[in-house]
Amino acid sequence: MGKAIADALPHMEYTVLDLPHVVAGLQGTGNLKYVGGDMFNEKIPPADAILLKWILHDWTDEESVKILKKCKEAIPRKEEGGKLIIIEMVIDNPTEEDEKIKETQLLADVAMMNIMGLERNREEWAKLFTDAGFSGYKISPILGLRSVIEVYP
Repeated sequence: MGKAIADALPHMEYTVLDLPHVVAGLQGTGNLKYVGGDMFNEKIPPADAILLKWILHDWTDEESVKILKKCKEAIPRKEEGGKLIIIEMVIDNPTEEDEKIKETQLLADVAMMNIMGLERNREEWAKLFTDAGFSGYKISPILGLRSVIEVYP
């Protein structure tokens, strides 16, 4: 995904942080570099914005707060344009007409519980952001069950 974004917006610089074995052998470009690391045990490279796609649902609340705090350390203040962008499922309370959506949300949550993660509702997301020291957030539903969540230091 990092390469696709870097190709689409070549005037910006990008760093992809992933486990060393995942980025081993990947070639960066003029505006894209790959860094091997561990988001729990190492400093996240400084950035104006950080994108986490389908990451936090894999982790418990405690582990997610640790990740969020590391991200907050790596970005500038909101007034300087810093933000964390998260793409995840946000479980809402679907109406009776949305029975298929409700079933899909529940199945996704059960699947995440098998690996000690979970899908979260708006209140649960808000608590994570508050616990990690962020000042605000905005949730924008996109395609299907996905939402883009902008979180501000």
